[in-house]
Amino acid sequence: MSDAARPLTPYADASGPRQAPLAAIRDAVARHSGQTTPGIDDIGRYLAAQNGDTSHREVTGPLLPGSGASGVVLHQGSVVARWGDPTVPEMLFSGTKSVVATVAGIAFDRGLLDVDTPVAATVDHPVFGTAAARDITWHHLLRQTSQWHGELWGKPTRVDAQSRREGNEPEGGPPGSGWAYNDVRVNLLCLALTLLFGRPLPTVLGEEVLGPLGASGTWSWHGYRDAAVRVDGRTVPVVSGGAHWGGGIWISAEDLALLGALHLNRGRWAGRRVLSEEWVDRCWQPGEHNPDYGYLWWLNERGRVQPAAPLTGRCARGNGGRHLLWVDPARDLVIASHWTEQIGELLAAVSAVVPTVGRSSSD
Repeated sequence: MSDAARPLTPYADASGPRQAPLAAIRDAVARHSGQTTPGIDDIGRYLAAQNGDTSHREVTGPLLPGSGASGVVLHQGSVVARWGDPTVPEMLFSGTKSVVATVAGIAFDRGLLDVDTPVAATVDHPVFGTAAARDITWHHLLRQTSQWHGELWGKPTRVDAQSRREGNEPEGGPPGSGWAYNDVRVNLLCLALTLLFGRPLPTVLGEEVLGPLGASGTWSWHGYRDAAVRVDGRTVPVVSGGAHWGGGIWISAEDLALLGALHLNRGRWAGRRVLSEEWVDRCWQPGEHNPDYGYLWWLNERGRVQPAAPLTGRCARGNGGRHLLWVDPARDLVIASHWTEQIGELLAAVSAVVPTVGRSSSD
């Protein structure tokens, strides 16, 4: 890479770029990007060690062995630093959830869904007609406050250890009464969105988002082997919102960074409106039961998601932060990373040398 910043597709309404502290940024990256997550070449064993569930542990979606730490730093719309090979797709794990929110935003902007309307009033499927689901709104699913208890694709909600570890929902409470981080419930959202669009979510993502952003053709999105639904007489695959049992999005750091840049630019790209500003705001609005969580995005406003990093950051996060899309509007900064063990230190070091630009009121 040359000493000059390598330009990415420009923001639609950017004024001239200010000089970025390139040497300082690259020095910070060089000091904190060298440690790769161990064991990722045997991804099956790695995933088994990560899974804290006491039952239903079988992996039913595809897996992709990790190739090593990689990432890119975007400042003011240009790639200013990179490490590893950021063109190689990697599993995004639960960072996929924020992409699910992006697809939901396409539906919202088209008027296909009202977030406060019950899902059962919008799509027709037996699971949403049950007593446990009929009052669940799109807002509940996007906030992870649905309180839904059931089983989907052979995985019951109760077995997801993350819900018990990170949740605060009351036992038996109605939708909206508490928050819990639960992959099965996000998969329920993926099912609902597939029914709403009537086509696979990867098709929607490619045609409506990643295609317009100029992403490579190397990304893919996977579900479990039995995850499908009938739509107008056709069998349509349903993807997963994470990699708890395999699947999810496989995407390079460079393509992931494009999604971050889209959100940083409040839904606009090269003169085109891809997502509405309202949807970006909803994704980054603190939740009523977990202020660190928006619409399937993590928010660092209280300093609990990435304690060493600025409070102005938001992120898509997977596998404990080993896969990360960090967006900091106050610094016009995007960092996309895979399999990088010191990512918190890298975020702090890069942020320390990038000045704020007045795009956010807090720091």
